[in-house]
Amino acid sequence: MTEVLTVLTTTDSAAKAEGLARSAVEARVAACAQVSGPVTSVYRWEGAVESAQEWQVLFKTARARYDALEAHLRAHHDYDTPEIIATPVVRGDAGYLAWVERETAG
Repeated sequence: MTEVLTVLTTTDSAAKAEGLARSAVEARVAACAQVSGPVTSVYRWEGAVESAQEWQVLFKTARARYDALEAHLRAHHDYDTPEIIATPVVRGDAGYLAWVERETAG
């Protein structure tokens, strides 16, 4: 069975989000990526509670490609500490999951 993850990150502009999405798909570390936003994020940073408008990017990748996707995001993201959270896909259409695996095969 194909093991697929969804991986979430956020950034502070639609253009940056689309750039991360496109570069990850071009590098084959994600089969696809969806950009949504803006969303309002509330978080603690350097001792203060902050609020910011951000765009979310949700990547679909094979579990075997997670490390490469994380490295790609760290190299291309401009945040000091980017949000990079992976969630396993526990069920899904077999054809779609196989497509994700094929599209991320190095």
